[in-house]
Amino acid sequence: MSVTMLTVSEDEADIRLDRYFRRHYPHLTQGALQKLCRTGQIRVDGKRVEANTRLVPGQSVRVPPIPMAAKPSRDVPKALNPKLANEIRKMVIYSDPQIIVLNKPSGLATQGGPGITQHVDMMLDGLREGDDPRPRLVHRIDRDTSGLLLLARTPGVAAKLAAAFRGRDVKKTYWAVVVGRPDPMSGEIDQPLARLGAGPGSITIAADRNDEDAQSARTDYEVLDSAARKFSWLGLSPLTGRTHQLRVHCESLGTPILGDPKYGGDKAHVDGFADRLHLHARSLVLPHPAGGWLEVSAELPPHMKETFRTLGFTAGSTPAPRRR
Repeated sequence: MSVTMLTVSEDEADIRLDRYFRRHYPHLTQGALQKLCRTGQIRVDGKRVEANTRLVPGQSVRVPPIPMAAKPSRDVPKALNPKLANEIRKMVIYSDPQIIVLNKPSGLATQGGPGITQHVDMMLDGLREGDDPRPRLVHRIDRDTSGLLLLARTPGVAAKLAAAFRGRDVKKTYWAVVVGRPDPMSGEIDQPLARLGAGPGSITIAADRNDEDAQSARTDYEVLDSAARKFSWLGLSPLTGRTHQLRVHCESLGTPILGDPKYGGDKAHVDGFADRLHLHARSLVLPHPAGGWLEVSAELPPHMKETFRTLGFTAGSTPAPRRR
């Protein structure tokens, strides 16, 4: 065995070194990788690196002799229930060689967990094309939230999109129907949040700014329409990405999201309306990995359309996806 020199491809832009090695040498453990980095046996462009170093196309990766070194791995397609494959294909509202965008229905989890028997992640093989890699989730939205979910077709594209989300280069807009009308009718909610508990039973709470566990959380909001001050249609743009941020922020305004089963209390459950969360990931504007920008919007789910009709809110037509 001898030293191998690998060149980082365009598709592997911004991927972490440890993930790069998992892709090319799936049998190499994280501990062994870190030791090879510490001792200088793995280098990038001749320089010492750490396991979390992000790679750039064209860089040269020095790989020392590794027992049983494997060729770059490829996912093996899994047999997926045809019904589930058909369901996820119906969710696709935009697709190109780098990106897939879904309109996820309310009630479908993004990933698995205790008590979850069906979720988007288990259905992704239904979107594979031939021997292409399995599409990857770029971000998540709550199980009860409907709307836009972004997928990457390759690990390299996933890394680029994840970097855009981390760098706040992605503009996210949610629509919500809340009980009551906020005062003022637009502004920024600057309310720190904290997590209580762990696992499925954990919740997010509004926290004092000086609390040890408090995390900064900010959301822009605007009342787009209201019905006799009893209900309001809000546009929400999260400036941070805390768990259940929008749901807790709306509750902190005194206007819980209609049908919220976890944070709204009795006020959120109103006779005559669907008892489901009225929160929808409406639009995304993001830098496209191939250049330029992508703008995409998702139709409201059936229960929110019905509520809009009842309250006289007019959403208008949903714009077609646009590259610019």
